Amino acid sequence: MQVLGKRHLRIPRQMRPVYLVTAGSSECRRAFTDKKFTDLCIDSVRMACELLGKEYLKVKEYIQGVVCGEFADHASDQLLQEAMVQSVLGLDPMWNLGVKTGGATGGSSIMTGAMAIASGHSDCVLVVGWEDMGQVPTDMMNQYIAMAADVDWETPMGGIYAGYYAPMARRFWEIIARKSPEFRRAMSEIAVKHRNYGRFNPFGHGGMKITVDDVENSSVVADPLRALDCCLMSSGSACCLLCDEQTAYELTKDSPLKPLRLYIAGGTHTLRVADRQNMEIPLLPHEEPGMYDRLHERFPGLDCYPGWTDFLAARMAAYYTYGMAGIKNPAEDLDLVELHDAFTISDLQTYGDIGLRALGDALSYVTSGDFYHTNPHTGKPGALPSNLSGGLIGGMHAVGATGIWQIFEVALQLWGIHGKVHGNPKIWTAFGKEKPDDWQDLQVVGAKRGGAVSHAGVGSHVTMCILMDPDSLLIPDTARKEVAA
Repeated sequence: MQVLGKRHLRIPRQMRPVYLVTAGSSECRRAFTDKKFTDLCIDSVRMACELLGKEYLKVKEYIQGVVCGEFADHASDQLLQEAMVQSVLGLDPMWNLGVKTGGATGGSSIMTGAMAIASGHSDCVLVVGWEDMGQVPTDMMNQYIAMAADVDWETPMGGIYAGYYAPMARRFWEIIARKSPEFRRAMSEIAVKHRNYGRFNPFGHGGMKITVDDVENSSVVADPLRALDCCLMSSGSACCLLCDEQTAYELTKDSPLKPLRLYIAGGTHTLRVADRQNMEIPLLPHEEPGMYDRLHERFPGLDCYPGWTDFLAARMAAYYTYGMAGIKNPAEDLDLVELHDAFTISDLQTYGDIGLRALGDALSYVTSGDFYHTNPHTGKPGALPSNLSGGLIGGMHAVGATGIWQIFEVALQLWGIHGKVHGNPKIWTAFGKEKPDDWQDLQVVGAKRGGAVSHAGVGSHVTMCILMDPDSLLIPDTARKEVAA
């Protein structure tokens, strides 16, 4: 039995506020024949500077350190890729740190940069992530990714990550969904929604106009997961610039962008699922003591937590970040979320883990229509829309960049320019893509707070990041400073 003490449950503290001042993305594809990973990083940084309204050389004057997120060295046959990115960005001799935590690499990179700002180590940190997965065939890349599981026990049994998530999906269907046909339909709705939203995102490459039947009739990868239940394999880059409060307001003084307050924390769990011990469920701020005491009676077979149906690391990341940001109920306090939908089942599992629904009630987030931009049942705005970017299924999954790309998408929403950027015909043309005739503006009107989950493996590493408009904080910063004119 695993037991968490008071020190384990202490909410992290930022010694000073952390702000995001800009973010950017390159185009994402399955593969590039005309660009290297260094070129993609330049593209994302260039876009961040354009949104900020400043020349790169001016922004460069502020940068004191760089956090680089990149997962699969073996895909590009190049170690220390972060050193090459540092060089092409002209940021030597500033400190540089490479981060690798599997699928959560992007989120972990942001967390590392935020720690540098919050501690006072640095005043301005560039966080840039990338992956060039087009350098090797898909089957080989799948094998490389599968090595992010326990290669002694799990990799030989599953072969690819769909093989790891399939038994979790089966277990979820049998126990949580009680073998309801709504389970399969919910997974299919997730795939349809995310691939459709991906059609309206020029930065992604997985957009498709499909139906529930298309998902359920697509080829079986690992039962019950179909091909259209699975995320994309991508190449691309994303970045963001993190600053302390004074630097943030200096950089945005004549900018169209507004600094966004950032909170982030992470959790981990054993790489090998079979090693996970039973424990009492850590409660999120809006959950009542005792509400999960007899969970096994409601869901026969659910004999331990987290078992095969939940991600403890996601719950801990949410627990810490909600405490830092003052979130009392994420379904009410957040205006949108970007979740790590590596597979439709992982998306479904996360709804309960981060408290968008009570554990065991994840299906209702889908069936209620709350997770859509526009609720199909009511025609009104969704209560808490998710993955308006298209997510990993309909947008991209360039592993080292993904968690940063999610924050880029959330930031566009909070700045109120999501539709302006995604609908910009110049961007579609530059990427050689045709803007759909039925393109939709997925801006969440009046969005002030958004969250993103970056997830690795079968829940070995997870980060939760929350961005807020500084005028809509739930816990006011006590030491706000006026920036000198």
